[in-house]
Amino acid sequence: MKTKKTLRRFAVIGALALLTNYSAQAQEPELLEPGTLTCAFSGAYAPFAIQAADGSWSGLAIEVFREAVDRTGLKLEYVITKWESLLVGLFANKYDMLCDTMDITQERQGRVLFVDGWLESGGRLVVHKESEIKTLGDFEGKTMGVLVASTWAELAKPLKPGETKYYPSESDALLDVKNKKVDGMITDSIAAAWAIEKSGLPLRIVPGYLSRIQKGFAAKKDHPNLIKAINSKLAEMVEDGTYAKITSNLIGYSPTPKNPTRSMF
Repeated sequence: MKTKKTLRRFAVIGALALLTNYSAQAQEPELLEPGTLTCAFSGAYAPFAIQAADGSWSGLAIEVFREAVDRTGLKLEYVITKWESLLVGLFANKYDMLCDTMDITQERQGRVLFVDGWLESGGRLVVHKESEIKTLGDFEGKTMGVLVASTWAELAKPLKPGETKYYPSESDALLDVKNKKVDGMITDSIAAAWAIEKSGLPLRIVPGYLSRIQKGFAAKKDHPNLIKAINSKLAEMVEDGTYAKITSNLIGYSPTPKNPTRSMF
């Protein structure tokens, strides 16, 4: 009798151990290589990603994401690819996540799983300092510059540009505005303010927002545990003041959304 009870006890203990082990495995982040998180971004895009002379990276997106990953205990590796290829590479399993500053849109939410919105910004019109364009309504019939495969071209439509030119990088578009090859360009408000202040280019931002948008880091839909892990650490960073310290050191204030766009969790 005692033998049967002992066997049943061992069976229960074994089953609990298996369930505990299964539960732990079920919560593990979905990674291409266990223990290492590979994230992709499109390269230098100040102030979100800035490369130093020694090849190291800093900037809003890089530093916020790196701190979150460090808190998970995972090793972080970067992959640099073209902006228009970021999602293609993600779906082809070339990396685990995107750590670029991607706008959280309804269309994109249908394709990928975002962390909760970690930064709020918006689209702004940038023109030459000497431009006669004073309001957004003055742009009708002018030539607009936008980043290829971005949401800026859609935002430009209400301004009724006469022509829209597409650029592989926003720095190229900024230079064309400076050289008066295009009348203006649309870019992120934070990026625009940073570029004008740091570069000394003869540009200015036209009053008024074309959009307000939150940005997020994205993974494939079948990576919920990975998103949960990063979400948890981002929330910690906001709570303990680390997020505000990182962002304020770079742009002078904390752009954390008051009402973050939530992921499915």
